[in-house]
Amino acid sequence: MMYDSWVILFSDKGVVYQMNKRCYIVGAGEFCDKVLPVEGDYIIAADGGYAALESRGIMPDLIVGDFDSLGYVPDHPNVIRSPVEKDDTDMMLSIQQGLERGYDDFIINGGMGGRIDQTYANIQLLTYLEEKNASGTIVNNEYHITAIKNSEIRLSHIDKQNRLISVFCAGNIAKGVSLKGLKYPIENATITFENPIGVSNEFIEDTAVISVTDGTLIIFWNGKV
Repeated sequence: MMYDSWVILFSDKGVVYQMNKRCYIVGAGEFCDKVLPVEGDYIIAADGGYAALESRGIMPDLIVGDFDSLGYVPDHPNVIRSPVEKDDTDMMLSIQQGLERGYDDFIINGGMGGRIDQTYANIQLLTYLEEKNASGTIVNNEYHITAIKNSEIRLSHIDKQNRLISVFCAGNIAKGVSLKGLKYPIENATITFENPIGVSNEFIEDTAVISVTDGTLIIFWNGKV
């Protein structure tokens, strides 16, 4: 999926996502108040994510989960209850519900913090979305994470105090990797999963362009403002 129309801006007022119609999913992890749903978002609470939304006065459109994290089934007109013993995580089930409803842009809040295995599983879901010709970003108060496959993303960074960005190979190998607007640029390079050479780069221009012609990249950047 091409990301030409997806620009992520950082300013002293917070993080602004200029995107098409999107699905906003909240999990039970650390909630980021800097990235809240906007009018038109389809909001899904994944199990314990319902508590984070409820405490902020935000009503989800759909609630999905086995409710082992939340501890009770919410009184809501749209609840999909899954068994505790299942193959897919509640976050995966929520993403599948968003895809079934035609969404291809996803924000995942509450997808980091807590158990590291759950965080890793959520990062893997970013690559799942790419395989479905969709895109996703996990947000928290310190880092945001996204993925791209055989495509390009442009990230605009206005806050000069927080410039860190890291780019990793999500599969065995990624070819044709280019990083522009960063302290350590590369052009048409090949990177591999076992060698994390893309860690701890920095923005040096207002806009960075990250692209890959054959493979999938995971991108972490510092979102503190």
